Amino acid sequence: MCDTSLPAIKEQLKQAYNTKLFFTDLNGRLKNLSVNPNEIENIMKNGVGIDGSSIAGIATVDNSDRVLKPVLESFRLVDFGDRKIGFFVGQLFNQDGSRTSVDPRYALERAVEKAATDNQIKFLMGPEHEFFLFNSDEVNADTHTDKLDYFGSSPTDIGDVVRQDIVNVLEKCGVQYEKTHHEVTSSQHEINLEPGDPLTIADRTILFQFVTKEVAAQYNLHASFMSKPFTGHNRNAFHIHVSFSDLEGNSLCYDEKCEHGLSDKLMNFIGGLTTHARAMSIIQASTVNSYKAYVLGKEAPIVRGWGLQNRSSMVRIPHALSTQATRMELRCPDATGNVYLQFATLIFAGLDGITTKADAGQPDMGSTYKKETRIKVFDERFLPRDFYPALMEAEKSTFLPQALGEDLFNNYLKIKIAEWDEYRTTVTDFEHQKYMSI
Repeated sequence: MCDTSLPAIKEQLKQAYNTKLFFTDLNGRLKNLSVNPNEIENIMKNGVGIDGSSIAGIATVDNSDRVLKPVLESFRLVDFGDRKIGFFVGQLFNQDGSRTSVDPRYALERAVEKAATDNQIKFLMGPEHEFFLFNSDEVNADTHTDKLDYFGSSPTDIGDVVRQDIVNVLEKCGVQYEKTHHEVTSSQHEINLEPGDPLTIADRTILFQFVTKEVAAQYNLHASFMSKPFTGHNRNAFHIHVSFSDLEGNSLCYDEKCEHGLSDKLMNFIGGLTTHARAMSIIQASTVNSYKAYVLGKEAPIVRGWGLQNRSSMVRIPHALSTQATRMELRCPDATGNVYLQFATLIFAGLDGITTKADAGQPDMGSTYKKETRIKVFDERFLPRDFYPALMEAEKSTFLPQALGEDLFNNYLKIKIAEWDEYRTTVTDFEHQKYMSI
């Protein structure tokens, strides 16, 4: 365990080459600034001023000043061998000391608080981190580092070395891992860390992405969390395993009296996710590229449903080694999204399902992609299969602005509409190949 008391932090920072405060814009892109470690006590109290108008979705130029304060519990001294970095996650505040309503982390803080206060529920979450390792960080020149497949192994596999270095760095700063392995597609890798409460795990996801990119760079490689870099190959997913308990830690997911041992609360929670799946798709799969992954025959889910150990379902119930380990897995997110907003909408949607006793329906049997899915362009049985319909679902949603807050929702939607317009008006290689000869 990492000692995150202020005296211990000040002592550890004496070893740091640099001290950084990390946070995200609404898109989920990592931002950081370096601070003087000798001033950390003052920074804890008063924060550091930033220009919020230069951060996507945070502020406007006529009201731009915001304050970034480090979260004490998020501190890690990250040892990269040749240097150590003091790592903090930051919270955004207004000039009057109130929280910034559009801070993505604040949305998750509110979701966790609502679960505990209104529902007497606490969550345990554990995402699967998938990423590609490429030989170049030039987008148009990225080349595979291996030709291996799922659990593939080779004495010349540089990816195996990089994965081990990543988890070694994380372990040295108190973050434990469960497993690492090569994924299905060439140059694709997965690392699973131990689960924890939503805020800790979201902060740890920021740490993981930072460490992964830094370690890869030491080998002159580029680590990419892009959802779908290659046509015809699997995507980078961000599957989120979720269980919940009462405030004393007793599982609320298992009930021996219920079918499959799945409690009514868990089924209502899943019902909330399937009910709001189309609306929150723009959060869970947040880029134009994300929807290139929703392909028939692949594991990325396209149907709004749940299944028992069914990897083609949007929500999967994995095999549990004990009743206490009963959980669900949300399989539609990818790592290009904002982890705080992904976790927050997941929690808010599930809690709404518990409140309204939402019906999850019957489990998917067999491969959901074997169902007839080519009849109509628009079909509410399915997740949005493109960025534009996902935007439309979000725009008409009453759930999202209520869950995230009007300001955050409106700012997020504005950013995504601009992203769609940029993509919509960009002429692609596909169009050249398809239509240039006309």
